[in-house]
Amino acid sequence: MNILGIGSRINHNEFGKGVVTNVTSKDYWVTFMDNGLETIEIDSDFEVIEACEDDVDTISFADVESSLVRILKKWSDVSEVVNISDKWKGGKLIMEPGDTNLQGKELTVDSFFHKITMVRDRLRVMEQKINASKNLDEQEKIDLQQYITRSYGSLTSFNVLFKMKSQQFVGQKSS
Repeated sequence: MNILGIGSRINHNEFGKGVVTNVTSKDYWVTFMDNGLETIEIDSDFEVIEACEDDVDTISFADVESSLVRILKKWSDVSEVVNISDKWKGGKLIMEPGDTNLQGKELTVDSFFHKITMVRDRLRVMEQKINASKNLDEQEKIDLQQYITRSYGSLTSFNVLFKMKSQQFVGQKSS
């Protein structure tokens, strides 16, 4: 079924002849000669007298939402929610020095995981700033991107902490 564009003329069995003046994802807004403005469902029964091309931007709320999320991720410091793998929740990271005269360090895995994800987020922001920079030429951008990619690669040991594989660190892939 083709969506009618604004300006299309129709003949509706109840309201008579009219012109489409607006289009939403579910309805046509039609101004009828005898009945004024009415909304009718897109899939309702009517005769098309003259169809105009659909020059209306009919996008779904989900499309708008995903576009907004993508823009926010790209241009803001807001970070996504990253969950720790269930098996590490409430765990402890214990570091014992080789010299027994020195004191060890204990840290919750949750706190350590938070620090790791903050490093990842800051690398992403740095990557965006490099890409957007007008002061760097393309080769300098490529060189700096390679350093960031290697940094991600160095952090892949911590991927066991992530609940979702899609949020893990990815280093340089072999070709």
